[in-house]
Amino acid sequence: MDARLRRVNKEITDCKNDKTSQIKIETIDESPFHLKGSFPGPEGTPYEGGLFEVDIVIPESYPFQPVKMKFITKVYHPNISSASGAICLDILKDAWSPVLTLKSTLISLQSLLCSPEPNDPQDAEVAKHYMTSKGSFEDTATYWTQIYAGGPGPKEKKGKGVAAAADTRDEVAIAGLEKAHVDRFETLGFQRSKVIDALRRLNYRGPNVSKISDDRVVEELLK
Repeated sequence: MDARLRRVNKEITDCKNDKTSQIKIETIDESPFHLKGSFPGPEGTPYEGGLFEVDIVIPESYPFQPVKMKFITKVYHPNISSASGAICLDILKDAWSPVLTLKSTLISLQSLLCSPEPNDPQDAEVAKHYMTSKGSFEDTATYWTQIYAGGPGPKEKKGKGVAAAADTRDEVAIAGLEKAHVDRFETLGFQRSKVIDALRRLNYRGPNVSKISDDRVVEELLK
């Protein structure tokens, strides 16, 4: 058994024996170097109550080369690509150290959900949303946690019941937009999906709405 396989097997065993962290690691396919990690969303964040899965690939020179990780679960977060699950985190790149383990790296991802870094984003549009209107960002992140990670949704926070059932996905809420804004431009004859895309690109949210003229929105819609 080579050193890499021995180390990975030990890390998986150690993680299974740790009943407190709630971090799980399991194999995906025939390869012992392709794994799936998972952890619960941190309490007190929009990700609370969700279960987040991460794809893990162990490189040949592990642990001297950083492990490759990306989210399988869709996450609305400035440092995680909402399209691909790619992660912007220093320990997955130049700050990696051989003393780090799969479990400690997954714990770092869990901590990243608590502390977004919008000034060093992986997803620029989400980062703009976060910096423009944090409350609206948190509502959107909570909704994504509900529909993609099995979270409870916004009912406890807002006291009004869940806005949409998990199996009826609200495309406007997923984009972090206001339904009234989308409806207004849709009545001009533009396709709803195109309106959503345009308003998302323009970051048509919070205080930004008053700074973006209707003409500018229409110009974007006509592209």
